Amino acid sequence: MPQLDFFLVDVFASEPLAGNPLAVVAGADRLDEPTMRRLAREFNQSETTFVMRPTRPDADWRLRFFTTTGAEVYGAGHNALGAWWWLAASGRLTLGAGLTTFRQEIGDHVLPVEIMSEGGRLRAVGMIQSPPVFGAMAHDLAALAAALGIREGDLAGGAPGTTTTTTTTPPQVVSTGAAHLLVGVRDRAAVARVAPSVEPLVAILDALGGQGCYVFCLDPIDPSATVHARFFNPSVGISEDAATGSAAGPLGCYLTARGLVPSGATLVVEQGYTMERPSRIEVAVRGDRVRVSGSAVVVAEGTIRC
Repeated sequence: MPQLDFFLVDVFASEPLAGNPLAVVAGADRLDEPTMRRLAREFNQSETTFVMRPTRPDADWRLRFFTTTGAEVYGAGHNALGAWWWLAASGRLTLGAGLTTFRQEIGDHVLPVEIMSEGGRLRAVGMIQSPPVFGAMAHDLAALAAALGIREGDLAGGAPGTTTTTTTTPPQVVSTGAAHLLVGVRDRAAVARVAPSVEPLVAILDALGGQGCYVFCLDPIDPSATVHARFFNPSVGISEDAATGSAAGPLGCYLTARGLVPSGATLVVEQGYTMERPSRIEVAVRGDRVRVSGSAVVVAEGTIRC
C-alpha cells in the first residue's frame, strides 16, 4: 500500500497542546480526491491539509483542505498557516533574513504567504487573504439568538434585562476567502453561553450565504487581545473550532469598516478558551489588504498507509 508522511501541528499557538490541531499530509500529489476525503475522516481533525506541487506557474505550493465530513474548504486560516509552518520548520523552504515571501495556490486563487524568521529561528507565518466581501445581514435577531442558545438581549448592544438591541455590530456575513456570519455579543459570559442548535443555525447560514458562525465580543481575557471569540461550523461537521484564521480575517475587516479598530492597526483575536486550547490570531487590515498571522508547533509525525 502507498505510504505517506503526516504531521500534527498545533496552530495559532506558542506551545504544544494549545491552538487548533491540524493534520498535514506531505507529498499528496498521488492521492485522488476520494482518498483525501477518507484520510480527513481518518485523522478526525477539524481540517486536514494536503500539500502538493502547484498547478500554477506563479505559485510555490498547492494546498487542499478537507473536513472530517469530507467537505472541501478554501479559506486561508489555520489549515494553511499550519502547513506553511511545517514547510518552513522542516527545511522545505529557503528562508532569507527577516521576511521571505512565497505564494500558495488555494482553489482558484494564488495568495502571498510571509515567513518571518530571526537569527535563523522561525517566528511567525503571515498570510494575505482575499479582499473582503461584505454580504447579507441577519435581520431576525430573535431567531438567530435562539439558534445560538442565547437571549436576544445577549447580542451586542442589547439592554440588560430586555430583548432590545441597538447594536453598532449587526450580524453580517463577511468573506476574505470563506464567508462566515459574524455575530457580536455583549460580553464573555454571553460568548460562553452559546450552545448552537444545529438545524436552525445551518438554516440561517444557508439563507445568508455563510459557511460558519463566529461569535465574538470586545471583552477579551488577555488584556493584550482585542476580541474574544468562538467559531461554529455545523454545515461541514465542525461543532467548534479552537482557532479560525478564515473567520478572524473577515472579523478584522468588519471591525475596521465599523470604526471599532483603526485601519492598519493589528488586532488580536483570542479563541479556544472554552475548549482549553487557547489560541492567538493577529489580524491587520489596510484597505483591501488583509493579513492574518501567528505561530505554530509541530507536535507529532508518522506514516500512514492508504
